[in-house]
Amino acid sequence: MTHPTSSTQTQQTPEFKSFAEFYPYYLGEHSNPVCRVLHYTGSLSALSILIYALWSGQYALLPLALVAGYGQAWIGHFFFEHNKPATFKYPLWSFMGDWVMLKDFFLGRIKQNMPQQ
Repeated sequence: MTHPTSSTQTQQTPEFKSFAEFYPYYLGEHSNPVCRVLHYTGSLSALSILIYALWSGQYALLPLALVAGYGQAWIGHFFFEHNKPATFKYPLWSFMGDWVMLKDFFLGRIKQNMPQQ
């Protein structure tokens, strides 16, 4: 089965059997560096809000973590990547992909893991 690396291709979104199979597709959907930066800042903002809300007992802030995380990521997709977020079709794997992509960024592995276009 061939996997498109970008939703701008005319092929349908493929089905995946594992996260390892999904992750190259996920990275291909994040080829724009501004989109990736918005994902990184969104994930870190969401994590910060989550930790603060739990630590301080201000649980009313928890929905703000979702808004901060997904809001920034979706801005990246709609205005810079010009594609539909993979979250809509693959919610769990996309959530995992956000954190693996952030880890790969910190370890300097994004370019080596990015699928060839």
